[in-house]
Amino acid sequence: MAFIIAIAQQKGGAGKSTLAANLAVGLAARRRVALLDTDPQATLTRWAELRAGREGAAAITFEAPSGWRVPGAIDKLKRDHDVVLIDTAPHAETDSRVAIRAADLVIVPMQPAGPDLWASEATLKLAAAEKRPARVLLNRVPAQGKLKDVVLAELAKRKLATLGPGFGNRAAFATAFMLGLGVTEAQPRGTAAEEVAATLAALSKLMKN
Repeated sequence: MAFIIAIAQQKGGAGKSTLAANLAVGLAARRRVALLDTDPQATLTRWAELRAGREGAAAITFEAPSGWRVPGAIDKLKRDHDVVLIDTAPHAETDSRVAIRAADLVIVPMQPAGPDLWASEATLKLAAAEKRPARVLLNRVPAQGKLKDVVLAELAKRKLATLGPGFGNRAAFATAFMLGLGVTEAQPRGTAAEEVAATLAALSKLMKN
């Protein structure tokens, strides 16, 4: 039976699709992975189309169900995959609740800024209401400045756990995404790939537990 991960954030532009794509690619190196795009914006669907048929790309099962079809797609895919990743829609509590309810873990991507932290509160409350463990993943972290430390301190104050070191504000993520790849495929020796690897290591520990 698969380990199900919902990537949820009610604020748009937090990097959900980029996170989902890179986690799926990294996990697919050793596991059978299914990736679901339930966001009407279909950003991840476009990525999957670019990826189709690309030589050397890790095998990932991809579907884009919507509405009442989402629970059925999850139930079907979890039978013969090791991990099912669900990219959810922003500002859609009903659809997000379905994904979160099915999840073993909820990952909330968040840029290190006050508005993003405040916007994350609704998603974290939803995960808590469904009694699902959640982890915040800092995304697009600036290379300089103390903003990350300030946000980490605030997360600790609220007793909110993070997943790995987070992703830096790196062009490598956008470049790989436009090619239908993950950074571990496009630039496997780059800093962005190292950040993904560190996140996967933290995620693997949670999956084992």
